[in-house]
Amino acid sequence: MEPIVFHSILILLGVAVVLVALFRYLRLPQILAYLCAGIIVGPYGMAWIPDLEGTRYLAEFGLVFLMFTVGLEFSLPKLIAMKNMVFGLGGAQVLISSLVFGFVAWIFGVAPEGAIVIGGMLAMSSTAIVMRLLTEQLEQSSRHGHHAISVLLFQDLIVVPFLILIPALGGGAGQSVWATLGWALLKSILVLAGIFLVGRRLLRPFFHEVASAKLREYFMLAVLLLTLTAAWITGMAGLSLALGAFLAGMMMGETEYRHQVEGDILPFRDILLGLFFVTIGMMLNLGAMRELWPWVLLCVAMILVFKTLLILGLGMLFGMEAGVALRTGLVLSQVGEFAFALLLSANQYHLFSEVVTQIVLASVILSMMAAPLIVRYSGYLTKRLVPGYTRARDSNLAAIRAEAVGAHRHVIICGYGRSGQNLAWMLEQEGIPSLALDLDPVRVRDARDAGKPVVYGDVTRRDVLDAAGLPHATALAISFYDVSAALKTLETTRLLRPDMPVIVRTMDDAALEKLKAAGATEVVPESLEGSLMMGSHLLLLMGVPVSHIVRHVRDVRTDRYRMLRGFFHGEDLDDGKDTHAYQERLHSITLPQGAYAVDKLIAELHLEAAGVSVSAVRRGGIRGPEPSPETRLTAGDVLVLYGAPEALEKAEKILLEG
Repeated sequence: MEPIVFHSILILLGVAVVLVALFRYLRLPQILAYLCAGIIVGPYGMAWIPDLEGTRYLAEFGLVFLMFTVGLEFSLPKLIAMKNMVFGLGGAQVLISSLVFGFVAWIFGVAPEGAIVIGGMLAMSSTAIVMRLLTEQLEQSSRHGHHAISVLLFQDLIVVPFLILIPALGGGAGQSVWATLGWALLKSILVLAGIFLVGRRLLRPFFHEVASAKLREYFMLAVLLLTLTAAWITGMAGLSLALGAFLAGMMMGETEYRHQVEGDILPFRDILLGLFFVTIGMMLNLGAMRELWPWVLLCVAMILVFKTLLILGLGMLFGMEAGVALRTGLVLSQVGEFAFALLLSANQYHLFSEVVTQIVLASVILSMMAAPLIVRYSGYLTKRLVPGYTRARDSNLAAIRAEAVGAHRHVIICGYGRSGQNLAWMLEQEGIPSLALDLDPVRVRDARDAGKPVVYGDVTRRDVLDAAGLPHATALAISFYDVSAALKTLETTRLLRPDMPVIVRTMDDAALEKLKAAGATEVVPESLEGSLMMGSHLLLLMGVPVSHIVRHVRDVRTDRYRMLRGFFHGEDLDDGKDTHAYQERLHSITLPQGAYAVDKLIAELHLEAAGVSVSAVRRGGIRGPEPSPETRLTAGDVLVLYGAPEALEKAEKILLEG
């Protein structure tokens, strides 16, 4: 393997940094920046970097970490909760798209093995691009956003069978296709079952020991060891490296260390993924495009039109309105990053010719470049093509108006999460009417079933706020954390009601001045209010007069929290958020008949010596907080313990075994 020389790395990094900054300024996905960087510096562009085997080998690591994070985010309960759309709509879209695209490839002379892979590649959409664009446009919780995410979940999952299939298709020379696939399937089941059974038994105790050291670099080394070991095992078995990484991520996602791993693995994943996309860009032969561009444009048009129309038809079969189904189709019409993963794997087994590779590669890249424009203007296109889409939105506004009928001098609550619900409860206790708007359909449905004044609506839109009775409301509260959405809501509110009090909730003080400048009457940063409350309690316990405490709090608030804004971050980049696996937490334990702690006093167990406190005891469905040390425990009691994971494990042994 030819090594990558130092100046090549410098050139690659320099071009990538410039293009990522440019694409970020243009508000385009950074995946496209890496692809363009590869096209520019690669052997078919400026030829600053030759097509080295070493770059492709490093790109494999990017694919490994991509599949590890997919496995880490794999959630069986989430799939079950969304099963109709994930397996119904998502399954039908992937199956039909794969068959149609594969059949077309076969008609144009591609071998059956290669046609199967091409069908699977073109059926995929870009999770990274779609999620980024939906989030920027505040549409991830909209109806079309919800359906698009369901289909993307299935596509992420179906990549795994394709990764098993490709080595079987490419390594079955002289054997029947069915025999090759059968042997590959059997081998995959045996290898994956072995990894899964052994890994699940050893993983949790191993990471308990690693986390107890409280060394971030040690924890990171253990994660890398797990990922690469699983990838090596599947690679040695003749399967894909990425397949083992996916399984390692899935096992890790079932442990309490998932969030810690996500935070630690992110820098490695992003850098290696960037190299992966650069390598893909280096494969594009710009010289060949002079002859192939008509085929490429035809292929891109076919992909975008067919996938849009297919999801439109399937969406309507699954009960969507035509406008919502069309927007979902437009959002998912492009091809995604997993197509590159399948292409890279297929190239190792020479499943199709260089000409086919170039046509497919260019088509995928062009469809991804078109995605930002299509997603951004999907609403405009849908209004033009489906007149009923506007009527459906009008019916939603009519539902909001119906809920707001008779409401006068009420409070509009934007967001009905935990804070919004607490705020609504306090207003209800004082007899002040309120109307809440939220974009979570399940939350809205449950709240309305309970008789709460909550409706589905996007508070960043002027017509929604107008329908909610903004002209005659007495105040507005923004209870969610999204600063960009809050700024849009403030802009709309100040146009209609420049005089109305508006209170905004934020996580910290980062956007405090910006929100105040946009028209917020008061901004409540939760982290700073929490520190004020904590300081007040501490001073009170130390005997400081209440009048002094009130004055301190008033001074800080009057000074717009300026006194509390500076702090030393130290090494803890998470700023105290509960993402470290070894931080203290609550844990409940049920005492079975015959447990050591049954018929004993809490004081006799000496749990404090193990670093654990008993915060509550639930007995017979009744919860008693802060139990006395003289409380005698009985069989069936549920103890709520507080402590670090290793201390909780020790306390559980004491309670059950002594």
